[in-house]
Order: sequence, then structure tokens, then C-alpha cells
Amino acid sequence: MDTRAACIAVLGTGSDVGKSVVATALCRIFARRGLRVAPFKAQNMSNNSGVTPEGLEMGRAQIVQAEAARVAPHVDMNPILLKPTSDVGAQVVVLGRPLFDAQAKEYYRRKEVLWSEVCAALDRLRRQYDLIVMEGAGSCAEVNLLEKDIVNLPMAAYAQAPAILVADIHRGGVFAQVVGTLACLDDERRKQIRGVIINRFRGDLDLFKDGVTWIAGRTGLPVYGVLPWFHDFAIEAEDAVAIEQQAAVNGDGPCVAVIRLPHIANFTDFDPLMRLPGLGVVYLEKARDLQPFQAVILPGSKNTRGDLHWLAEVGWRGPLLAYARSGGHLLGICGGYQMLGRAVHDPEGVEGLPGSSEGLDLLPVETELKAPKTTTRTRFFWGDASGEGYEIHMGQTRRLGGRPLFAVQARNQSACRDRDGCASDDGRILGTYLHGLFDAPGITRRWLAGIGLGHINVSDAHGPMARDQAYDRLAEHALRHLDIAGVENLIEAYRGTKRR
Repeated sequence: MDTRAACIAVLGTGSDVGKSVVATALCRIFARRGLRVAPFKAQNMSNNSGVTPEGLEMGRAQIVQAEAARVAPHVDMNPILLKPTSDVGAQVVVLGRPLFDAQAKEYYRRKEVLWSEVCAALDRLRRQYDLIVMEGAGSCAEVNLLEKDIVNLPMAAYAQAPAILVADIHRGGVFAQVVGTLACLDDERRKQIRGVIINRFRGDLDLFKDGVTWIAGRTGLPVYGVLPWFHDFAIEAEDAVAIEQQAAVNGDGPCVAVIRLPHIANFTDFDPLMRLPGLGVVYLEKARDLQPFQAVILPGSKNTRGDLHWLAEVGWRGPLLAYARSGGHLLGICGGYQMLGRAVHDPEGVEGLPGSSEGLDLLPVETELKAPKTTTRTRFFWGDASGEGYEIHMGQTRRLGGRPLFAVQARNQSACRDRDGCASDDGRILGTYLHGLFDAPGITRRWLAGIGLGHINVSDAHGPMARDQAYDRLAEHALRHLDIAGVENLIEAYRGTKRR
């Protein structure tokens, strides 16, 4: 008898169609039923990453899914993470550690080794859990990449996992998405798809009944449900696609601006702010006057020098400096912190060509990019407010003036007495390496008070607690609209096949 965990694969007709959300829902639903559930994505391409309790790096989406499954995140859940540094290159993180930078052709030449790594990671998970919820990447039917794919149908075939195809009705052409995806696959791969879920429906569900019937009749596959758009809770997004058209939220009150850098990383830092009633958050790409904003944030970046050049090239440097001179409040996180300094030096070409770039000179710090990469879970204090965040950065930043921002209590569970970040003498310009700042209610309250928004209410049910409540609401939403019994039958059919 095969005692390894059963697997179910959630694949998509394209990027950002809802694979992560469906996988997260399944993780919470089956965890609530008492199963030991683990997420798995063989290869993830994203600059949204986090740090495991062991101090290793993995994709943020699988950390979210682990939270939904109520288990600790582990790099086996995302053995390969590709972090784009340019339009053609990426840092390749394998089992939590950066191994090399590569363009696509070089990466694919290493497919055999990488395939062995992801299969071994899945095998380890299947020995520890009852159910593995696998997520695909992009479209599962990119015909030019099918022979090189190590995350979608080949991974499902290795696990002998039935696959569910997720399509996004909001972007239009949902019938063509489903039928076209299946048409691009050969017979063997097409047979792996065992059902369909339609995501992001708006309006009267009764009006789509004929659509469900048509898809089922045309494809011969069951439609496991139509998942309506939800507004009353939020799940962290994996792809920067989610913020391409991000507008201000929460009404006409005070608003915070986040500069939408080309290589933006860890924009999930700001999700807790976006959920605060009475506060607007807007992502800005085109240079403009910043005076209307209560604060401006420079977020993390996977290419600090490249994004510094972009700030100057598209006209952001002037408005940022004018905003600082006029008394505005600026916060830089990780790469954004490095940009606020006097200069960023890259003597070894960690992010590209070796050289130095002039910073915004708003904080008295200088940064040198160099290996090894810092990946830590970090406990810290800001006065009497405490928080737990994480650090992911190359190189070190030297403080030449100002004052340290945070007192660090521990990194990766090892006690220390350290300092992080820098604050200008007047406290208006702040920089830190710590991601996840706004997960902590006390830290969020202190920052809001510092920018003149101390009246905004920050509930104790904030950050991780709010995310946990959102996973339950997502599970209830999925249970109302999806045929979870049908999905369960797929899993049980797999178990029965393996036991015979």
C-alpha cells in the first residue's frame, strides 16, 4: 500500500487567474477537516518572498498557503524561487538559498538537476503530510515551454495528481481560455485535467448557468463551481499584476503613496495598511506632485541601482526631494532604504554591471551590495512597541549619522542586541531593512502617529490575526460556491488507485 500523501494540482489558463487563491482555500478547507495539509509549488517566479523559521527564503504565496493550512512554512513547499532582476534574468533560489543568476536559456540547461530537486522536495512532503495542494505557474499550456516545464502538468504527472483548471472570467474570453488551453495540449496531457473552476465572477450567478453547461458539454469535464469576486476580505497577491491598476482605497480621507518601482519586491508589506478604515493607499508609477499625500513609501526592490536610475529617468527624483524639503514623511523599506541613502555601491556586480549609483541623499547612510544574502526572521522594538518581521537583502548599509530606528532583539531565534535602520534627526525620513512592519499593531500605530494619523484605529486583530480570519472567510466562500465534495472525490479516487 502506498502511504504517501495524496496530491491535487491547481493549474491555470494564465497568470493571475486565481490559482493561488483556490489553492489557499483548499488548504484551509482540508486543514479544518483535520488533515495534515501542505502547499507545494515546484517553481515560483516572484519578487514577493518571505523567510522560514529556519532562516531560508521561499515564495510568499506558499507562506500564505502554509498559514492557511496551519503549518510552518518550509522551503520544500517552494523548492525553486526565481526572483527577476531584469526583463531577461533572475536570481535562482534553490531550497531557500540563492545559487546563481541566470537568463532563461541557462536556467533551462540545468533542468535535469532542478527537476531532481523539486521531485525530492515533493517526496519529502508526501512522507510528512496527508494531502499536498499543488499549484501551477502561469498557463499550463505554453506550447513553446511544455518540454521544459517542471511545475505544471509534468509535476502533476510525477505526483499522479488530478489537475483542476482555473480560468478568470473577469478578464473576458473565459470559454476560449478553457477550450483553448485544452486544445493546446496533447491527449496524454489533456487527460490530466479533471475539472474546471471559473474564478472572479461578477453579477447574477444564475445568468452563467448556461455557460457552465456549455463548458461541461464542450470539454467533457465537470465544472466544480463558479467563484464570485469577493470584497469583504483580502488574500495576499503573488504577482505584481495585482497592483498594476491599484487605485486609492478606503474613501476620500488621508492617503499614503507607494512608489511602484519596476522591480518592486514584497509589496505585500502594505496589505495591512490597505485594510485600515479611513486610510487610502495608492501605487504611483508616473511622476507627480506628492504634496497631497500624508506619507510616501519607497518599497523593496530586486534591483536597487536599476530602480534608482529609473527614478531619475522618469522624473521622480525631483518630486521626492521636494516632498522631503517641504516637511513630508518618507519611509524606505529594504531596497527603498538603500535608495534614501547617499550612494549604493556594487563592486562585484551583484545586481548587474559593477559600479556605484548616487542615492537620494535623504538619510546619512551608504550601502555596499555583496554576498552572502541576509535572510532572517527578526524580532524588534520601536520604543515600547514590538514586532516580528523578516529581512531579505544583499549587502550591508553603514549609518554615518542620524540615529538607529529599531532595536533588534533576535534574528532566526538567536538573541542579539543590534540596531536596524536609520531615522533623520527630525524623524520624518525613516529607513529599515525589515519587511512585515505593519503586521504588528503597535508598530503600525506608532508609524501612523508619527505621520499625523494617530486617530486611525488599528485593531489588535491586525496582521497575522487578520490574515487568519481571512483564510476562514475564503474557505466559507469556497464552500458556498464550489463543489468541494467533487474535489474530495478526485482525491479519494487517487487514493483508491494507489492502494490497489
